[in-house]
Amino acid sequence: MIDFLFGPFLRNEFMLRALAGGLLVSLSCAVVGTFVVLRGLAFIGDALSHGVLPGVAIALLLGLPGMVGAAAGSLAMILGIGYITRRSSLSSDTAIGLLFVGMLALGVVIVSRSRSFSGDLIHILFGEVLGISWADVASQAAAAVAVSAVALVCRRPFLLLSFSAEQADVSGFPAKRYHGIMLLMIALTVVVSFKTVGTLLVFGLLIAPAASAALFAKKTGSMMAFAWAFGAFSAYAGLLASYYLNIAGGGSIALVATALFFVLLALKRASASRRAGATARGARA
Repeated sequence: MIDFLFGPFLRNEFMLRALAGGLLVSLSCAVVGTFVVLRGLAFIGDALSHGVLPGVAIALLLGLPGMVGAAAGSLAMILGIGYITRRSSLSSDTAIGLLFVGMLALGVVIVSRSRSFSGDLIHILFGEVLGISWADVASQAAAAVAVSAVALVCRRPFLLLSFSAEQADVSGFPAKRYHGIMLLMIALTVVVSFKTVGTLLVFGLLIAPAASAALFAKKTGSMMAFAWAFGAFSAYAGLLASYYLNIAGGGSIALVATALFFVLLALKRASASRRAGATARGARA
């Protein structure tokens, strides 16, 4: 049993690198995903994770690192959302939706014009967690440290923003400034993580572990800890399933994270039903 559970990581360096990368992605996504869930920013997280596609495609066509294109795509999304909301009466959700569709469509058009993207497109969308290097792991570690440091320094304004932008302004923390910082954190997480789990699946790790943690955690710190624990388990279990079942690693990780949410939700509802039944029986007695 020990060999079944840990042998693939001990015998294969590529599995060990994948696990290290997955744990670090889970940490970054746990920190950022907590605020995404608390503030209801899932839509913009989805938009940013898809909006990097044209940037990555253009970078690869020019022979540049994909991460450079991902950063440019995320920055274009953030600046575009700000420009539309400032220059028009449209809501931020509408601006996000417009750019989400536009950037994704642009990426599809660019990819469709080049036959050389057949393999690269799969890596962009779904990642190559089993093919990452120790340099990629180091990048993930740097991003995790940066995201955690920003969250620690800005924890109070971020918490105030989770309740009310007006309350943050009144407390001396400009809501627009800290909202922008939070968007940059989301973008950094997406940009660095797309190499590991891809642009489509990083959104799953941003939302699912944090949503699972929200079912049980009462404080922001404990929510982040639970989210990292759930994300780390998803990375481990997903890679193990990938190894034995010969299926995609990134997809397995995201699928485990999503399935875990529904399992925990069912357990919580069952526990609540038992408590309600016990309370009703006690009242009748």
